[in-house]
Amino acid sequence: MDGHESAREIYRQALPVVLVSLVAGLFAGTILGSETMRSGIESVPGILLLLPAFLATRGGVYGSLGARLSTGLHQGVIEPTFALDRRLTNAIVASFINGMTVSVFIAVITYLTLVILGGRGSLLELVGIMLVAGFLSAALMLSVLITVIFVGYRRGLNPDNVIGPVVTTLGDVFGVFFLLVGIYVVGVIT
Repeated sequence: MDGHESAREIYRQALPVVLVSLVAGLFAGTILGSETMRSGIESVPGILLLLPAFLATRGGVYGSLGARLSTGLHQGVIEPTFALDRRLTNAIVASFINGMTVSVFIAVITYLTLVILGGRGSLLELVGIMLVAGFLSAALMLSVLITVIFVGYRRGLNPDNVIGPVVTTLGDVFGVFFLLVGIYVVGVIT
């Protein structure tokens, strides 16, 4: 098929990534069900409330970056090299700022929800946890995402076929883990 990938080729490229995502998703569930995470959830009011929003926004923010990079590669305006150019730098910075802003916004909305529902919680604690988790997830997701897209593209893979599962898996597995790290770091500081 000239200029268009066959369904078989798309499936061949996406299936391994989807299978790895499945296993990694089970690992994320293991982290979430761990005694350490359960005690973190119990010690910080609102963590369970913000968890789904935090995980979903990792996929949204960094999935958008993946789409921008993939489009740029297909159009030839971004080269699959690790040298920063204006377009790549702007995309990375915008994603980082969006990720951090959304993380703080989630903490504020979670706190307001707790207050409205008559619960207790600390805005400072929630914001601190989300800043730590947001920063760590941004650093990891940006570096892994760019690497997977560029290396895959140079090896003949279409980034559109692999980026979705990669972003959601990274966001889920490391999002849960980095929330736990944030709980610990903020707990040590306070």
